Amino acid sequence: MADQDIAGKAGEHFAAGCNCAQAVLRCFADQYGLDADTAVRLATGFGVGMGRGGACGAVSGAVMVLGLAGGGGGPDGAAAKAATYARAREFYDRFLERHGSLICRDLMELDPSTPDGLEQARREGRFTARCSRYVGDAAAIVSAMIESLPPRV
Repeated sequence: MADQDIAGKAGEHFAAGCNCAQAVLRCFADQYGLDADTAVRLATGFGVGMGRGGACGAVSGAVMVLGLAGGGGGPDGAAAKAATYARAREFYDRFLERHGSLICRDLMELDPSTPDGLEQARREGRFTARCSRYVGDAAAIVSAMIESLPPRV
């Protein structure tokens, strides 16, 4: 899927009520045999910076996609983990280049872990104005990255 298409799809999920992590992961759920409901439930706690201000939820959702695309365990676990960690680092670098941080409170320029910060973000429309861009970019970056990976069996 083209970067603009996947970014738009992630934005639609976000606008429909998914949190940032849910919106990114849900875009790729079918591709990796995960139903949409399970993807949304799995990513719930990662929204708004892992539940309020830590790592950006869109980043967390993208890292979950990288795990689905190339992570693993068992006899090949060490190699799969190392490869996934390297891809995660590449993702972080690309996201940082575009946005300057991986941390929700930095990206939001307030602390959504506090009641006042959360209220201010909602009142000023920061989730809509900022997070929809982060969600779309995270989905587009991870989509481009997984295009070159061999299909999962």
